[in-house]
Amino acid sequence: MSVLELGIDTFGDVTRAADGTLTPHDQVLRDLVDEAVLADQTGVDFFGVGEHHRDDFAVSAPEVVLAAIAARTSRIRLGSAVTVLSSDDPIRVYQRFSTLNALSKGRAEVILGRGSFTESFPLFGFDLKDYESLFEEKLDLFSRLLKGGDISWSGQTRPALRRQRVYPPTENLTTWIAVGGSPESVVRAARHDLPLMLAIIGGSPARFKPFVDLYHRAHAQFGSAPKAVGVHSPGHVAATDEEARARYWEGYHAMHSRIGGERGWGAITREHFEAEIAQGSLYVGSPETVARKIAATVRTLGLQRFEMKYSSGPLRHDHMMNSIELFGTKVIPMVRDLLA
Repeated sequence: MSVLELGIDTFGDVTRAADGTLTPHDQVLRDLVDEAVLADQTGVDFFGVGEHHRDDFAVSAPEVVLAAIAARTSRIRLGSAVTVLSSDDPIRVYQRFSTLNALSKGRAEVILGRGSFTESFPLFGFDLKDYESLFEEKLDLFSRLLKGGDISWSGQTRPALRRQRVYPPTENLTTWIAVGGSPESVVRAARHDLPLMLAIIGGSPARFKPFVDLYHRAHAQFGSAPKAVGVHSPGHVAATDEEARARYWEGYHAMHSRIGGERGWGAITREHFEAEIAQGSLYVGSPETVARKIAATVRTLGLQRFEMKYSSGPLRHDHMMNSIELFGTKVIPMVRDLLA
């Protein structure tokens, strides 16, 4: 991937209506499809849908949502953000995305990760003590599936395969490895010769430069050419900086307060929020503000893709639609001009 791609992604966060009531999950899913259609129409390069199994996120089956989006779009690339491979079956994941790839005429991608939430493990009968081994073995099998042909594989987490074929076959299914902050995960992506997606949700993006350097060094040691490097970070675009901050703060505060309470984090403050916009990894502001910040991150890390998570807790659907439109029609052209 030589040309910079600029995309957006969402976890299907449950939104609030204008009257303050929570939107039902089924309506959130229908709204999400409309958001993706708008992204396709406004020139966004990629649309990602995450997988969660909680009441504050509506998407538990991203491939089904992506298939609905594929039927209503023509050019935008479609993928997960992320698929929790550890608690899924690699063969079924491959089959679902190869099916999506066929239906979308080659626009499907999968971003594989271990996930930052653990609800899927007990839900599907996996033990968290096997967290590392499950991902390592299942990624090894998935990498083998990408090569096609007869599959022979053995491990400890599932029965062995002996010269079996997996259908439908697919070609060029772009597969990324999502990394949150582990050097071992960076090396794993290089070892499997797969593109690297860095999830940067706080602090200066520049602190991830050593990870990009490590990825390149690891590829050199494995004798392979480095693949694309991307970044996923949260953000919101509005007509002005003030409007963007006012819109985004309520949803950002609600989401962080809930997740932070579950994980024992300290209370999120408005000062922290403003600092993340100024020096950290929140891309919140007018089109020019957001474009300049994206361009700086792309230069610093040498990226081939930037994805902005445009949903944030109960952020309103109409505000997200406005953000998507501005991202596609204003931010993307500005970023390309700044980097030209």
